[in-house]
Parts: sequence; structure tokens; C-alpha cells
Amino acid sequence: MSEKEIYQKLQGRIKRLTNKTFKFDERIGDGWFSAVYFLKTREIAEKHKPDNEILMQFFQKKHAVLCGTDEVLALLKTFAKNPEELEVHSLEDGDRIEPFETVMTIKGPYQNFGYLEGVIDGILARRTSVATNVYEVVTAAKSGGTDKPVIFMGDRDDHYTQQSGDGYSAYIGGSKAQATHAMNEWWGKKGMGTMPHALIQLFKGDIVEACRAYQETYPEDDLMALVDYNNDVITDSLRVAREFGDTLKGVRVDTSNTLVDKYFTRNPDLLGTFDPRGVNPKLLFGLREALDREGYQHVKIVASGGFDADRIARYEEMNAPVDIYGVGSSLLKLNVPFTGDNVLLNGEHEAKLGRKYRPNARMERIYLNENSIED
Repeated sequence: MSEKEIYQKLQGRIKRLTNKTFKFDERIGDGWFSAVYFLKTREIAEKHKPDNEILMQFFQKKHAVLCGTDEVLALLKTFAKNPEELEVHSLEDGDRIEPFETVMTIKGPYQNFGYLEGVIDGILARRTSVATNVYEVVTAAKSGGTDKPVIFMGDRDDHYTQQSGDGYSAYIGGSKAQATHAMNEWWGKKGMGTMPHALIQLFKGDIVEACRAYQETYPEDDLMALVDYNNDVITDSLRVAREFGDTLKGVRVDTSNTLVDKYFTRNPDLLGTFDPRGVNPKLLFGLREALDREGYQHVKIVASGGFDADRIARYEEMNAPVDIYGVGSSLLKLNVPFTGDNVLLNGEHEAKLGRKYRPNARMERIYLNENSIED
């Protein structure tokens, strides 16, 4: 298996990831994914304004973590006409960006690259949204003073074809633990995970038997038990802890936000001052106390199900006993739209009212040569 480009980039042997990583759909070059009016404009430019040179700049309107620039540069190199003649400046994946800050400019004849405008906007929007969402969650998970891992569990929340790009964006945002192999494809690791509810169902809800089967099948894995299947988190956690002792590394709580764990029906005096549904702090405190009381201080608690940056920050402020967070759907919300504007025509200002050229000294010149993407 050939070495991942991400390792070459981290070692300084290449400046940017290329189409060897991204594996673009060849139909991009035919305009299949471009808005039709861009294709029509390309034809008109070729016929009526072939010698004009425009400068297109890209920006967004939030504080964000930029991602997608490597992909866009590879896109230009692969599908633009005469890409080596384009003058391109760009920031880097992982850069923190400000509202309205220019993240990339492309200068050249419109007909050579203009039809890619919408595709570029879309790449930057999705990659930056995911990277920013993950960064905010990772930051929240550190807010209690401990660097707690965040597992990227977004496989069920979007189309499977998005996993590789989303996984790379999550990596840029700070999550290096991801659910599927595809999420790790661009940056070179493998997916991680232990058991779903389906495994426990196969053993009719017997968490101990499910864990025993898992351990026998994957003896090299850390044993992490999913303990909410029977909606009795503390009882099932103690059952597996008593059975497996030091071998049990952690328990994952994934209680539905529509259920109240049996711990509260046994202890109704705890109710009345908080929402007892789902994976709530009171349940987690009770679980930690029960494990510690029987000598299982080594068992980590993984919390998943409906977490986002705000909820994690609240749990950290309360010192909720969570060691690892599993986060899914909130990380895939697309909330950082990008805009591409043509702001210069033959070196002079020419743009729709309200838009203007905004140079950015942080950007680097990029040369789209034949062999690699270099600065």
C-alpha cells in the first residue's frame, strides 16, 4: 500500500495534498457539477472576452477554522485550463480565519477556471463547517482543564460518500478518533469502535455475554462496554466490571433523550430539580460513584448521544465525570457558507456593489505546476 500523502505533507516533502488523495469525479471537468449559468458565461467569455483577466476571491462571514484549500488547489490543477498560468494565493487548512477575511484568490482568464466557482464554494463551505464544528467541540471538551478525546461518530448522519472528506475535516478540527475506515482515508489511520446495541441484542440483552464474545473475538482490543441497552446503566456497568475487572477499560452511556434510566425509578428522591432524560450529569455522577465505590476507578466513562459544543461545555463546567465524548450529527451542520466574488477586471476594480478586493498578507502564492502543488 502506497504511503499516504498526509505523511509526506507533515514531513515537508510536499506542500499540499493532491488528487491522489481526493480522487475527483472526472465529470467535474465536463461541468456536470457546475451551475449552468457558469457554463454559459464560460462560452460567452471565450467568444467575446477571451483576453480579459479577472481576480476571484473567496471569503465567509464567521470566526472559523479553514479547511478545503488543499482540495480546491488540487481541483484547479486537475480541471482548470492552463492551471500553471493562474496566479493563486491561499491560506492553509487549519488556519483560524476572521469574518470577511479573504482565504483564496485566483487570477486568470474567466473561461479557464470560472465555471468551478460554485464547486469551490461548496468544498470550502463543507470542509470548513465540519472542521469548525469539531474544533468547537474539542475546545469545549478541554474547558474543564483536562484534554478529553472526542470520537467523531458522524457515519449515520450523512451520505456515506462524504465520510472521507468529513473525516479529514474533523482531523483538521482536532478529532483523531473516528468511527469508520473511510473517515480516516485521507489522513491515514483506521476507524475505531467497540460494540453497537445490535451486538447486545444478539445476546438477548445480556451485556456480560456480549462482552465475553467481543473479548474472545478481539482479544487485542480495549474492552469498552455499551451499557444502556437495558436502560439500567449502573446495574449493567457493575455487572461487566465485576466480571472483567481490570480488563474492562471503559463503559459507554448512550441513553436515548426520550428515556429515564432505571436508576431514577429506584431513587425517586433524586428527581424534581433537573431533566432526568438521556445521558444527564446526575446519572453520570451516580455511575462514577458506583464504580469507584467497588474499586473500579480505572473504568473510563464515554458519553454519547446528542452532544454538541454547548452541551459539552455545560457538562465540563459541572465537572461531570466524562472521560471521552462521542459526537455525531452536530459536527455535520453546514453553517459556514463561502462566497466567490470577481472583484478585479484587468487589474482594476470591477465588482457588484458592496464587494471589493480585500488583499490578505497571510496568504501564500501557490504554483500549480505539473508535478506537485508548491509554494
